[in-house]
Amino acid sequence: MAVKDEIEDRLTAAFHPSVLTVVNESHRHAGHAGDDGSGESHFHITIRAEAFREMTRVARHRAVQAALGDLNSRVHAIGLDVG
Repeated sequence: MAVKDEIEDRLTAAFHPSVLTVVNESHRHAGHAGDDGSGESHFHITIRAEAFREMTRVARHRAVQAALGDLNSRVHAIGLDVG
C-alpha cells in the first residue's frame, strides 16, 4: 500500500474528518536530506474534524502523530494543517 493511502486510512479511521487532503511533496525534496529515492518521503496533510474542536493546537498535532504511529519514523517529513 502506498504511504499516502496509509496516511488517509489511519486518519480517516481515527478522526472521521470532514476534510482530509494528503499531498505527496517528495518531488520537491529530491536530492535533499531525507530523500530515500522512494518518492514517498515528504507529505503535507490538511485535516478538519469535529474531534479537534476542544483541543489546543499542540494537542491536535499530537493526536495526528499518534494516529499515524509508525509512519512517523518511515516518512522523513510531515507538514500539518490541523483544524
